Amino acid sequence: MSTASIVRTPRIGIQTLRCGKPSAEAILFIHGNLSSSTFWEGTVSALKDAYHCIAPDLRGFGGTDPLKVDATLGLGDMAEDLLDLMRYLKQSRFHVVGHSMGGGVAMKMMLARPSVLRSVTLVNTISPFGYFGSVDEVGTPAQANGSLGGASCVEEELVRRLLTRDRGRESPFSPRNILEQLYFNPPFVPENIEALLDSMLSTRIGDDWYPGNAVRSECGTGLAPGERGIVNAMSRRYFDASKIVHIDPKPPVLWIRGVKDRIVRDEDGDGAGAGQPMIRQTRSVLKGYRRRNGRLIEHPIADAGHTPFIEAPAQFNAALVRFLRSCNA
Repeated sequence: MSTASIVRTPRIGIQTLRCGKPSAEAILFIHGNLSSSTFWEGTVSALKDAYHCIAPDLRGFGGTDPLKVDATLGLGDMAEDLLDLMRYLKQSRFHVVGHSMGGGVAMKMMLARPSVLRSVTLVNTISPFGYFGSVDEVGTPAQANGSLGGASCVEEELVRRLLTRDRGRESPFSPRNILEQLYFNPPFVPENIEALLDSMLSTRIGDDWYPGNAVRSECGTGLAPGERGIVNAMSRRYFDASKIVHIDPKPPVLWIRGVKDRIVRDEDGDGAGAGQPMIRQTRSVLKGYRRRNGRLIEHPIADAGHTPFIEAPAQFNAALVRFLRSCNA
């Protein structure tokens, strides 16, 4: 049986879903943008007999205290929230599994305290160079001020509909349509779609959370990522986790990705900022990690989209468990 409750650390009150054996190896599951720990419910239920599963809501999502997101930390405040949570729960070493934006949080945890991580699993993760605002495999910024990424790139109608908790289908930018068309590979629709939509609509909206604030710029689109909010924290202006190649010790890394992802993908084009090769960037950095004696496994799931642990749970769980067991071999 899984239980969700607020865990109040000295830093923040975190809504946390926990299940499984308290004496078993712990796995920290980190959700992505516009979601919450609800997305991990099926996974933790499947693994609870063998592991101690811990799935928190990040700040600005679900039931966690809505502390402001400092974009200049590049998801670093979220990483510190979770490291604080695991210290409070007396988990000195643990596995971490991060989905999408949660993969970015996991990478920032690798940079901050690699010695506490038994392993890291990145699931359809954002690039080590963030989400939009760079143009090649080494993460060269499209503009010096990151003006082609961040909150100004978010569709305003989606923000309005999130704010009003819209559950309809009349707009292509309705939360339901975004969820069904982008988070999964159509025509797949999960049985718990209403709970997942509730999770999406739990996102705190505003300049300090989603999407964040924008500031005027002299180049690019005329707007650049501000210093507040979630989408800005993922932008190339503030997010760079490429130095994971130099950490010591190096926890083993599993990179699982749904091949038909329409959110995290390679986007090529002509001209500065026309596209970010997110998959190639991730592969390049992780190959560098392996060249420096890090262990890396890449596991593509052919027919899945952005959320393979929901779309192909048997294949995802088998790959994850096989990897976790190999970390102890």
